[in-house]
Amino acid sequence: MDKTVLSADQAVADIADGATIMMGGFGLCGIPENLIAALTRKGVRNLTVISNNAGVDSFGIGLLLEGRQVKKMISTYVGENRLFEELVLRGELEIELNPQGTLAERIRAGGAGIAGFYTPTGYGTVIAQGKETREFDGRMYVLERGLRADFGFVKAWKGDRWGNLVYRKTAQNFNPMMAAAARITIAEIEELVEVGRLEPDHIHTPGVYVQRILQGVNYEKRIERRTVRLAAA
Repeated sequence: MDKTVLSADQAVADIADGATIMMGGFGLCGIPENLIAALTRKGVRNLTVISNNAGVDSFGIGLLLEGRQVKKMISTYVGENRLFEELVLRGELEIELNPQGTLAERIRAGGAGIAGFYTPTGYGTVIAQGKETREFDGRMYVLERGLRADFGFVKAWKGDRWGNLVYRKTAQNFNPMMAAAARITIAEIEELVEVGRLEPDHIHTPGVYVQRILQGVNYEKRIERRTVRLAAA
């Protein structure tokens, strides 16, 4: 039952070229920094990455883009990464853009074993091109498929050796859904506690969804855009 691994490099050792990986986080909040860095060092290529966003230049998923390790991104908001834009415009990176709520529901559906669902979001736009549409109660809907992945990288605040996880505040974002939707979920945490120390009612992701867990180190927790207010004169 002890699912701990010694390092991020050990956790990603069996990830091969061509893998599909979900990576949690919203912007730079709650991203699996250690696992992304380890994957960068490993040098695997032709990855399909499912993530709300594409990180920023030289950090997060941006590191994988710099190494040309990503073949395709399935994302929503990608506007903070200049290299991402350049790669897409040059045809070096495939992109599948989703409305943010649709991406969240596609991941949740994948984790729940739901093959697809209908949503009105995107009907009549390029998002709906090539997809099945159907009318319900006088309104048109688009069929979206659930998403699954070979691996899921998630970041939590606390976890125990059995893989039970607790997220902190907005770091919940995409992490819990991705933990359920991946074949192998790898969790990096800020604090590893002994089994029984986490209050059962406070656990966000049960250990049944987690296959590997590691204690993260040297978190930067960068801020994408720091906004400050001028002091009063």
